[in-house]
Amino acid sequence: MTQSNTIVVGLTGGIGSGKSTISKMIMEQDISIIDADKISREVLNIYPEILLKIKNEFGEEYFYEDGSLNRKKLGQYVFSSEILKKTLENIIIPYIKREIFDKIKKCRENMEEIAIVDAPTLIENNLQIYMDYVILVMVDEKTQILRVIKRDLQSKEEVLKRIRNQLSLEEKIQYADYVIDNSKDLDFTKSQLAHILNDILLRGKNEKI
Repeated sequence: MTQSNTIVVGLTGGIGSGKSTISKMIMEQDISIIDADKISREVLNIYPEILLKIKNEFGEEYFYEDGSLNRKKLGQYVFSSEILKKTLENIIIPYIKREIFDKIKKCRENMEEIAIVDAPTLIENNLQIYMDYVILVMVDEKTQILRVIKRDLQSKEEVLKRIRNQLSLEEKIQYADYVIDNSKDLDFTKSQLAHILNDILLRGKNEKI
């Protein structure tokens, strides 16, 4: 565990796992959420060189007339190939990590008891090594597919392609300290989350003694 008083917890899960719902539950408890998806959009404005690198690598057809990135079109293209996906990640991930670490630093400066890094590809990008604990949100694949089809209005084939481009749950669970089964009702999810957060805070206090 880090020497800081702030306990840094990674929150991750596959697409359609309902991780965002759990993230909202955590925010309602006035716990800081460092949202990697939000940061991935913000860095495009903070670091204009990212857009230039993407344009040079993938072409102008993935940009709107106003110069902004067509994230959906580019996403559909890069998810068709592991090589393309890795190429895009190599461009943008270093900037996302920079912002995440900066926000963790601010949480520590503010002496916050706990901070949550909400990142769908936390493990894929090896961010778990910087976390004190990792929470994995899980659902069965059928539920996962149905949720994403409804949310993103994509075909089953497109959704499966996105799922296959992430680590499997079997691989992710090896890195998890805690697992939330999010396949049942909200009350069941809330009770699991409450137990986990209480346990993390208790463990953090014990390690300070």
